[in-house]
Amino acid sequence: MAKKHSFNYPLMICLGLVVFSLSACSTTQPRTGKSKKNEAYLSAPEKDVNQWRQMKFGLFIHWGPVSLKGTEIGWSRGGERRGHSGTGSVPAEEYDNLYKQFNPVKFNADEWVQIAKDAGMKYLVFTSKHHDGFSMFDSALTEYKITNSPFKRDVVKELADACHKAGLKLGYYYSPVDWYHPDYRTDNHDRYIEFLHGQLREICTNYGKIDIIWFDGLGGKPKDWDSENLIKMIRKLQPHVIINDRAGLPADHDTPEQRVGKFQNDRPWETCMTICRQWAWKPDDQLKSLKQCIQTLVRVVGGDGNLLFNVGPMPDGRIEPRQVERLKEMGDWLNKYGQSIYATRGGPFKSGPWGASTHKENTIYLHVLNWTDDVLTLPPIPNKITDGDLLTTGKLTIKQTSESIEISVSKEHQQEIDTIIKLKIDGPANKITPRALPSGSLTTGKKIRASNFFQNKPQNAPEKAVDDDDSTRWAADYGIKQVWLEVDLGKQSTFDRITIREEYDRIRQFELQYKDSEKWVTFLKGKKIGKKYTKTLEPVTARHVRLNILDATEGPSIWEFQLFAPKK
Repeated sequence: MAKKHSFNYPLMICLGLVVFSLSACSTTQPRTGKSKKNEAYLSAPEKDVNQWRQMKFGLFIHWGPVSLKGTEIGWSRGGERRGHSGTGSVPAEEYDNLYKQFNPVKFNADEWVQIAKDAGMKYLVFTSKHHDGFSMFDSALTEYKITNSPFKRDVVKELADACHKAGLKLGYYYSPVDWYHPDYRTDNHDRYIEFLHGQLREICTNYGKIDIIWFDGLGGKPKDWDSENLIKMIRKLQPHVIINDRAGLPADHDTPEQRVGKFQNDRPWETCMTICRQWAWKPDDQLKSLKQCIQTLVRVVGGDGNLLFNVGPMPDGRIEPRQVERLKEMGDWLNKYGQSIYATRGGPFKSGPWGASTHKENTIYLHVLNWTDDVLTLPPIPNKITDGDLLTTGKLTIKQTSESIEISVSKEHQQEIDTIIKLKIDGPANKITPRALPSGSLTTGKKIRASNFFQNKPQNAPEKAVDDDDSTRWAADYGIKQVWLEVDLGKQSTFDRITIREEYDRIRQFELQYKDSEKWVTFLKGKKIGKKYTKTLEPVTARHVRLNILDATEGPSIWEFQLFAPKK
């Protein structure tokens, strides 16, 4: 059995006392007080948050000794996961000793930073410590760290120096979860909290200006990390830092993961997503196409969020060349069309299957990602359109009335990835109330029920499958393989087109049925649904329609279930 690495408890206790002193003197109110002065630490200054929002695009990097195995960081570690169920595929003893072989001699912080800049990214966030407990910096509080590997160098320091030199904003991911530390979620958890606070103090003290702290607490509560005192300390040491919502407190922004967040302009948010499928490096992992990458960025920014796009460097320290090439392609696109992304806000037209919109001052940018014909029809706005132009190529025509806006672009000028239309209006676009472009589905807003939905949680209720919002979904419980979703159209209605958007590609067999008196009649059968299933069929007239899922690999989830009337 390999010997566990020691933790420097005397130093941790000293740091803990200092942390407590700093926290205690940061407010004159008791911890239970609700005064503005007592709660000021919860949010960064509005100016700093706005500057972060304007950057729009950042590089996330998940890396550590686990890259030697090509398995997922943290999650592939075997052994007990205190506070979480399950275990990983790599035995804990093997996983915990990978660092002894880790010697990424081709790591070059300046190259990583240049890759981010070439991609058009404005900030970088690096994993200083993941759930596996391994510190990628020279912490004085543990022997389980990068400077005790054959590599011996402090990766966090070299990245800090490179970012500061190049003018790239710098952030560090830190997991409060630690399946390696002997005191984590035991009777001695208070000692772990001292360790946690001590390491964050090191990060916020030893590496110059830090712009972002990105926690990943797996749903932990504030008491699990003593989050109030932790965040007070961080803001004392780094007054302009942006902090996410994963340490049990809301802090500065929300963090939807591996999905585009819903349209939300009343609170900042940031989608974190991988360029491949796995967070850490995996040989021959499936790489997203340029179209997927650009359209993800556009939909995130159109929803008023930021995109933190992840790469997992290889064991030798290089970011995989094909990932570098894809990021460079994104940078080339942003060099041409970045005016429609950077320093914009989402809206005033909410994202939908057609695409997304952004705005800045008196300018609206329409990102048309899917054309159904030559005309895009948008809801009306109170302002007059004074000018219109195609940023991509070609000409357009605009017809504006009190009922709609119609924009025509010929097929030869409709771009496969993104057709960008620039509109000038006679007033500030941020005064327009954001509106969605109706899909025209007969199911939108109709009564709907399901045989099951995930833990009866409102955010996964069946209504989410007919709300015309691609960022919400109905989901069934884990382990459910047969389930149905039934919509009441309110009256006998005729439809001849179906669109179903599924998440996670779990459905293996399904049928669509309509109710004839008291009998269900099957009119369509299929196997996989996938991200977008569309089908044109002979017209069906019915009031009640059911999606009957007959087999799934796991609890299925549907973004939208749509039926469309025949075109006139």
